[in-house]
Amino acid sequence: MSDFRRVNDSITVSPQVAEADMARAAAEGFVLVINNRPDGEDPSQPPGAAIEAAARAAGMDYLHVPVRGGPTPEQVETVRAAVEAAQGPVLAFCRSGTRSIVTWSIGRALAGEDRQTLVDQGREAGYDLSGVLPA
Repeated sequence: MSDFRRVNDSITVSPQVAEADMARAAAEGFVLVINNRPDGEDPSQPPGAAIEAAARAAGMDYLHVPVRGGPTPEQVETVRAAVEAAQGPVLAFCRSGTRSIVTWSIGRALAGEDRQTLVDQGREAGYDLSGVLPA
């Protein structure tokens, strides 16, 4: 079972999820799953299509925004828009959750959210955003 790490009411991030985690995610109220992990990054990871099928079968939407290294401006904007448009909480995942929270937090910072608030939310979820977000 994956480690869902709540950041705020809108977003939770997680290390790699499994198909079986999608029923739990739906039961916890998530409406959208964002996969920030490229397919084939590790031979042991489940294919994105399998996670997508499980998410949709559980009644959630699914979005694949694969991030390699740092997110591009387009990836940041895609994630920002998807989280803002979601009609409920979003679960984003990658290998460790880092790319997911970084991509989301950059979008929030560019939208004008307070940097320190984002850094604090990241810390509470177990991630250090202090070196990622613009001062």
